[in-house]
Amino acid sequence: MSTTTPQPTLATREAIDFWPATPLSPMEDKWQSLRCRFINAKPIGAWDDFILSEWELEACAWEDFHPHTETNFVLAGELHIHSEGKTVILGPGDSARVNPGQTGRYWAPVYARMVTIYGPNPEGLESHSFRYETLNTK
Repeated sequence: MSTTTPQPTLATREAIDFWPATPLSPMEDKWQSLRCRFINAKPIGAWDDFILSEWELEACAWEDFHPHTETNFVLAGELHIHSEGKTVILGPGDSARVNPGQTGRYWAPVYARMVTIYGPNPEGLESHSFRYETLNTK
């Protein structure tokens, strides 16, 4: 009996959708303190479902503008989020959402690990205005 592992895609509407584990890796080679893995799909083009991902930040900040909702659920550490004049500080078990059409700044003074859900993006509008910063830990 053989078993095959399907390639990650958005929901197929089958009885069970399965996405095999992949490792966290740096978002870019030059940004070693910002690691992620997209679990069920990469945020490319249009999507009508949700996109699930896992992120780790070590003494760094990340900023971007996105056309979809972004909900973060903190698993470990402390995550700060700033959008449209409001800042929240999240600890393990806390969650917050940055609504579509907003710029969000996310940072971990020391460390944060979270699960993130991107809401639907049926028109395929692209995120932009990416900014990465290493934070001074001294």
